[in-house]
Amino acid sequence: MTFLEFFNATVSTSIPSYEEFHFPVKKGFFKKGEILTEYGQVEDSLYFMNKGIAEIIIKSYMSEKVIDFFFEKEFFCCFTSFLNQKPGDVRVVALMDCDVEVIKREDLMQAYNDSFDVNKFGRIMTEHGYIRKSNREKALLTKTAEEIYVEMLKSKPDYISNIPVNKIAKYLGIHPESLSRIRKKLHS
Repeated sequence: MTFLEFFNATVSTSIPSYEEFHFPVKKGFFKKGEILTEYGQVEDSLYFMNKGIAEIIIKSYMSEKVIDFFFEKEFFCCFTSFLNQKPGDVRVVALMDCDVEVIKREDLMQAYNDSFDVNKFGRIMTEHGYIRKSNREKALLTKTAEEIYVEMLKSKPDYISNIPVNKIAKYLGIHPESLSRIRKKLHS
């Protein structure tokens, strides 16, 4: 699904082509391991994932932790920096080759002023982002790493096999050895 198809479905419109869209959307491609947004960078782009997996990581006092993974039909970037235009405290990295569509912040902000549909879309995406973050926070406070891992397997089975075990462990807040024990238990 392309960004245009996603936009049309979300706000029930039928814009036929990018040429007739409210703002420019560019194609982008990032190789596995490529950094899309570096620590300390001010985010000026929003990405829509057509194919691939990206991660957002943050420095901890002794290591890096995975905040979230992003998959097909999802938006991602250093959201706080994108919104407040201050240097970000996270890094955005392609975990596998990523085919994306890129929206520049300046173009999106102008379209918010010019188009009711774009404004509505932005509100809906903000609501989805809030719910996603709220659910992640609740899971971290109320569920075990094993429960969260099982949910990941159920919701994104095709993707989980493409994410290195150490990355999943960092996302769950556990050591890779602990995740190996969980995986062994689940497969027995």
